[in-house]
Amino acid sequence: MNALVAQGPKASVSRGLRRTAAAAAATASRGSFSTTAQTLSEAEKSEDQTTHFGFKTVPKQMKESLVRNVFSNVASKYDLMNDAMSGGVHRLWKDHFIRKMAPAPGAKLLDVAGGTGDIAQRFLQYQDAVNGDAASSVHLVDINPEMLQEGERRFAGSRWENESRVSFTVGNAENLDFVADDSFDVYTISFGIRNCTNPDRVVSEAFRVLKPGGRFMCLEFSRVSNPVLAALYDAHSFHVIPALGELLANDRQSYEYLVESIRRFPPQDAFAQIIRDAGFTTIGEGYENLTFGTVAIHSGYKF
Repeated sequence: MNALVAQGPKASVSRGLRRTAAAAAATASRGSFSTTAQTLSEAEKSEDQTTHFGFKTVPKQMKESLVRNVFSNVASKYDLMNDAMSGGVHRLWKDHFIRKMAPAPGAKLLDVAGGTGDIAQRFLQYQDAVNGDAASSVHLVDINPEMLQEGERRFAGSRWENESRVSFTVGNAENLDFVADDSFDVYTISFGIRNCTNPDRVVSEAFRVLKPGGRFMCLEFSRVSNPVLAALYDAHSFHVIPALGELLANDRQSYEYLVESIRRFPPQDAFAQIIRDAGFTTIGEGYENLTFGTVAIHSGYKF
């Protein structure tokens, strides 16, 4: 009997120790889960706050100034370098881009990342030659003042400037707060959206500023699907283009970034989906490949 009574407290202490150990293990497990969740949350938060600048990862708030510096460096040689890098083919791409647009008489174009003004000039030339139109107009927007100055030089003294059919604004494609809702017939962005921090915001702003029935058009470097041609394209991009940048513009680094930025931009189908997600209606796949997919024309309508 005494032996049985003596075991009572020991058994109680043993059970208590087991409960304490189990509680400690549970607490440790919860703490480990909490730490893991916090680490994942911090990683996700960090990812949300960073973006790519070419092949580098940078804080989002830095990209805008980094891109601005690139285009400040290349502005005066931009058109020359486009000719050298593409063998002049970029002119054919842009001509086709305007023909595909086929703007109506009196159309108002918002040309974002309009830079040196070659798309705007083609638009006005088309309107004059094809539509006999003296009422259409274009508003160029670019985040880089030096690029926009090149556009102003292009139009200086032209009949379009004299007729107030062309205007210029330094502005961010992601926040066109100086443009009213439903105010333009056509929105273009050519070889510019891949340099933006948040391309989806750019497309959403395009949707906002276009009139119902208006058209979004984007000309941008894209993905070559044929592996043999892709290898040749990569060799040209990563070796020839930076060398030309160094030779003609004394700036290898900026052109290395421009090549890298092409590889970081979404492929054709993915970007077409971004356009649809913003509210646009696309026809068929929503894009047309040019020169084996070296560039693509994306198009969407605001219905």
